[in-house]
Amino acid sequence: MHSFSINQVGRREIKGEEMGKRSLVLFLCFIIIAMPMAQGVDLGPKAVEKWFGKLHHAKQKVTKFHFYFHDIVSGKNPTAIQIAQSNTTAKSPTFFGFVAMIDDPLTVGPEPNSTIVGRAQGIYGSADQKEAALLMNLNFVFTTGKYNGSTLSVLGRNPVFNQYREMPIVGGSGVFRLAQGIATAKTVWFNLTSGDAVVEYNVIVRHYSH
Repeated sequence: MHSFSINQVGRREIKGEEMGKRSLVLFLCFIIIAMPMAQGVDLGPKAVEKWFGKLHHAKQKVTKFHFYFHDIVSGKNPTAIQIAQSNTTAKSPTFFGFVAMIDDPLTVGPEPNSTIVGRAQGIYGSADQKEAALLMNLNFVFTTGKYNGSTLSVLGRNPVFNQYREMPIVGGSGVFRLAQGIATAKTVWFNLTSGDAVVEYNVIVRHYSH
């Protein structure tokens, strides 16, 4: 039969581990409390079920947005970072197989210091071997005004060197539950050296208004 005792170092290690766990719990609670909620919309499964129950009385409305998408891949604080590529991506004229994760600011104007109204969060990747065309799979997350906390989901093809590109709005959350629409993109600035870009977006969506 072996016996053992916890020495002072062991006690300090256990105490430090407990403090670390407490800090993690407090941090997660802070994140939950600080998460933006969709303004004017009750959230949760019961609220969503109640919302669906009122759909037959709901009217549809059309909402338009105009903002600028800042895709920054250079510098110390990029908003778009590469997360994957194939073995042949570097040899491809279109960088086929390249994938990036983004958290791009959406602003009122094209200037870098323009007022932020939301974020574009998701992924894009080179999905065409012959043309510079991206698969866009992202959410427009609104962070100000009456749409704060609501989102619009984009899933489409973006041939980046075309003057205008159309991508479907395939859904949304919050105010934009079951939304459908079109996002039209136009590049207003692109730096060939850094790869940074500013893209103008005009978005029109049809959604329900209770």
